[in-house]
Amino acid sequence: MADLEALIDLVKRRGHREFEQPVRLASGNWSRHFVDVKRALADGADARLAAELLIERVGAGVGAFDAVGGLTMGADVVAYTVAVVAGRGVEWFSVRKAPKERGTQQRVEGATLGEGRRVLLVEDAVTTGGSIADALEAVRETGAVVVAAATVVDRGEFAAALFGREGIPYFPLLTYRDLGIPPIGSEADAGSAQS
Repeated sequence: MADLEALIDLVKRRGHREFEQPVRLASGNWSRHFVDVKRALADGADARLAAELLIERVGAGVGAFDAVGGLTMGADVVAYTVAVVAGRGVEWFSVRKAPKERGTQQRVEGATLGEGRRVLLVEDAVTTGGSIADALEAVRETGAVVVAAATVVDRGEFAAALFGREGIPYFPLLTYRDLGIPPIGSEADAGSAQS
């Protein structure tokens, strides 16, 4: 297996920031710990490391997939890099937050999804699972089958429960435990939010 410890060190060193006062996250939650996976994976070699680990973990769990992607912009770097590392036969896609207002007016860009396509949903960091759940709904509307979901960092326990209810295997590469930070939503993490 590719070097998981190197990824943990990389995310801690380049992607984690701790603030005195909590900051608001995209999920709406407050946290003193901010994990910026895009920053941590900005170097191509670092993005490749994460992609190799993800492919190994997902491949061992569910086997092959035809397309990889998720909600823009959190999933984009992960999807592109996984598609490149996986090689021919794996395409990337990106789910818009809303359908395009001109041209094709589609919501899913990149790979063409539909019946018979096996999809891996990805995200850079999951807090409550809202973004990856939104992508799941958009992919299902195409008729494609989501064979697994994965993230580089999972900040809590919400996504595992969500995908457990959906019967979809879920593969977080790193969790809050690996980073030595409190789970999202815990009193230890939130402190007193400033409005």
